Amino acid sequence: MTDELRAALAAVPVLASYDGPLERLGGLTNRVYRAGDVCLRIPGKGTEEYINRANEAVAAREAARAGVSPQVLYADPASGVMATRFIAGAETMSPEKFKARPGSPARAGEAFRKLHSSGAVFPFRFELFAMIDDYLKVLSTKDVALPAGYHDVVREADAVRAALAAHAIPLAACHCDPLCENFLDTGERMWIVDWEYSGMNDPLWDLGDLSVEGRFDAAQDEELMRAYFGGEARPAERGRVVIYKAMCDLLWTLWGLIQLANDNPADDFRAYADGRFARCKALMETAEFSRHLAAVRLG
Repeated sequence: MTDELRAALAAVPVLASYDGPLERLGGLTNRVYRAGDVCLRIPGKGTEEYINRANEAVAAREAARAGVSPQVLYADPASGVMATRFIAGAETMSPEKFKARPGSPARAGEAFRKLHSSGAVFPFRFELFAMIDDYLKVLSTKDVALPAGYHDVVREADAVRAALAAHAIPLAACHCDPLCENFLDTGERMWIVDWEYSGMNDPLWDLGDLSVEGRFDAAQDEELMRAYFGGEARPAERGRVVIYKAMCDLLWTLWGLIQLANDNPADDFRAYADGRFARCKALMETAEFSRHLAAVRLG
C-alpha cells in the first residue's frame, strides 16, 4: 500500500480503521478502490488544473438526493479524496455491456430523466464553447499540438452555436461526462457515478454524449430516447442529440490532449484525441448532420 493510499484511508472517517482487502476499480484519470461497502476515489495527477472539487462534491450529493447516484460518505475539496457507498450487485458498464444487457439503454434514459427533472441545482455552468476556450487556455501552457484544422472546425461550429441559441431549452443538472464506465447497472436500475465535469447544461448533451461513448447503433439511440422522452422524440429534440454527438467529440479532443500533456499512462491519448476529432469532422460533413441542424433551427 502506498503512503498516499494509506493517508487517504486515514482521512476518511468510515475507513480510518479499515484493514480489509482493497480492490482496484477502473478509472481513466483517477485511482478508485473498493474497501468493503465503500468506494474510495483518489484524484489523478494534474486534475486540479481543470476540475473544481468543491463543485463536484455539491453535485455528487445533489445527484444522490435525486436518487441516481450513491450516497456520498466523505468529500474533501482540498485533496479531492471522495468516498461513496459501494453499489453491490451492479455491473460497471461498457459499450459491449450496453449492447449485451437487455434494456440497459432504456435504464440509462430513465436515470437521465430522473436527474434532469429532479430540480437539482449544480454550482457549475457547463457551457460547451466556454469549456473549449478554457481547455485551449490550459493547453496553451503545454507542449502538445492540436490536430490539424481544429480551430477551423471550431469556427464552423458557430452555426451550431446559433442554432442551439435560437431555441434555447431550460438548463438542467447534467452529468456531462457519461462514459459507459460511469454507469452501474443492477439489471433493474441504472446508477450514475463520477460528477467531476457535471453542471447545469442542455440536458440533451447527456444523451448525445452517452450515444457516442457507448457507440450506440440506431436501435440503441431509439431505446434511449424513447425511455427519456416517454415516447417519440420531436425532430428538434432528436437534432440536438445528434448535434451534441459531434460537439462532445470536439470538446473531449482537447481533454485527451491535456491527458497526453500530463503524461497520463491510462491510454494512448494522442490516438484518443485524433480519433475523436476525426469522428467529429466526419459527422459534421454528413447530410444527416445538416438535416438535424436545420431541425434545431426550426425548433
